[in-house]
Amino acid sequence: MRLVEIRALDGPNLYRLEPVLKLEIAVGRRRSWYGNREPARHAVVRLGAPVVRSEQPRAVAALAGWVGRFRRRHPDAPGRLTVHRSSDPGHWIVAWPWRAEDRARAIAEASLALVERGFAPSDRDGASRLVARLDERIAAARGRAPDWLRDADRRLPIVSISGTNGKTTTTRLISHILATAGRRVGATTSDGIVVRGELIEAGDWTGPAGAATILARDDLDVAVLETARGGILLRGVGYESNDASVITNVSSDHLDLQGIHTLPELAEAKGVIARITRPAGWVILNADDRYVAALARSVRARVAFFSLAGDRSPRLRRHLRRGGRGYLVRDGRIGRADGSSWQPIVALRDVPVTLSGVARHNVANALAATGAALAMGATPSDVRRGLETFNPTADASPGRLNLFRHGDRVVIVDFAHNEAGAEVLMDVADAVASGIAPATGERAPITAIVGLAGDRPVDTMRGVGRIVGRRADRVVIKELLHYLRGRTREAVVGEIRAGAREGGYRASIPVHETEALALAAELERDATGPQVIAIAVHEDRPSVFRLLDERGFDAVTEPARLAALLGA
Repeated sequence: MRLVEIRALDGPNLYRLEPVLKLEIAVGRRRSWYGNREPARHAVVRLGAPVVRSEQPRAVAALAGWVGRFRRRHPDAPGRLTVHRSSDPGHWIVAWPWRAEDRARAIAEASLALVERGFAPSDRDGASRLVARLDERIAAARGRAPDWLRDADRRLPIVSISGTNGKTTTTRLISHILATAGRRVGATTSDGIVVRGELIEAGDWTGPAGAATILARDDLDVAVLETARGGILLRGVGYESNDASVITNVSSDHLDLQGIHTLPELAEAKGVIARITRPAGWVILNADDRYVAALARSVRARVAFFSLAGDRSPRLRRHLRRGGRGYLVRDGRIGRADGSSWQPIVALRDVPVTLSGVARHNVANALAATGAALAMGATPSDVRRGLETFNPTADASPGRLNLFRHGDRVVIVDFAHNEAGAEVLMDVADAVASGIAPATGERAPITAIVGLAGDRPVDTMRGVGRIVGRRADRVVIKELLHYLRGRTREAVVGEIRAGAREGGYRASIPVHETEALALAAELERDATGPQVIAIAVHEDRPSVFRLLDERGFDAVTEPARLAALLGA
């Protein structure tokens, strides 16, 4: 038996909707996970589901027994102890509620010490003297209380947003709609903390610290909180409940981290924000994503589905037949369906962020934002005004499908960082390339500049390479040297390059050390006629935007110019 970690989770988490002490151990020989990202139904590991004693290894059952015994002798927080199976081979988690961190850790350490010495909880005599010393240590321990906001102390209504792609854009859309409705909005995103439209703290604030900053303010009316997987797994959600939640989608990203290897597991982790939504609130789920849609079975709140497939979605049709609520596009208009009733809200062509419907992922984000904003008290008119006035500019939505044009050259700047994002970026590049082509039926050449952080799984790295290798006319790799995260630069570049070869790309692939250097090199190449450059920017957006400005590129944001550019 080996200790993996002892971690105090301060708020709702995979195992409980309250703070728990997570004690993770590994039993047996060291093994690495391998398997399918989308396993067969019988092979799915439910990370939050307790495992009965008869299915626990002897060492795990003994450990849980000692923890239970010490908790009875030194009451800390009420609530039962549970044992969970990790998808990491041989890894097990013992979890229980806590109120004083040092005491909870002392219980974990004492229980480990006894099991490592071979004592079972029933062994009263051999362990008695050691148990007495450990009892004294636990009794003397105190420690901090969980750092989470209880409902009794919460003043602001909260809408929480999670998912793999689209979290930040959906958060910005909801914030803009509510601000347009006159609400004083505080938001957290992966780009920073935004208060009433002003960025007050740059950086990734999608964890509990960002939420606490917003929820502590007394000059706001509503909190719109992007909530990332990492914060949920490493700290827990920073508040007891929310009033509405959105899960955008689940796709391959941040896998093989914190014991999450498959898409069902990723959905379970992100779904914590749906499980803590109040019964009177709304959970807005993507009906087109089977793992997200399945979360409807585990929530207390009312469920609304959104769907790009719309009336073609069997899941949405069933939901509406039962009198449920859905958000979809009918006859070119975004609207709300309640059972058989239909309320159109805004014409799709008038929503700039959707690029006249070409950016289908942003159509989905607009549907999700519509549902969340209405759940938070906005009117349909508020939603219409908000969606019509949110432009995908470098100021309002930096790094999310920002389009720049200089003559017959177009540069698309996006945050694409996984396979789903790469497909979306190439879809838009295709539409732009067709829109600026000199003749109908032709397409301007596309250059794709991509790169990834070192903590992405190999299959994700190769997948991104494969997509651009199959769809782009020219492939360029930009490095993220500050985000190698344990891998060598050669390994990251090699996997992306190998993926491009698998996608059928046979030309040489230049490599540049930074995003700005990669873009500058492509802009300096001798190229005649129309050209589209699609660049995934993760590290240094300001330098990329500055370079485009210096080279005379103008941002394309107005709906009419976007439509013309896309040939719509």
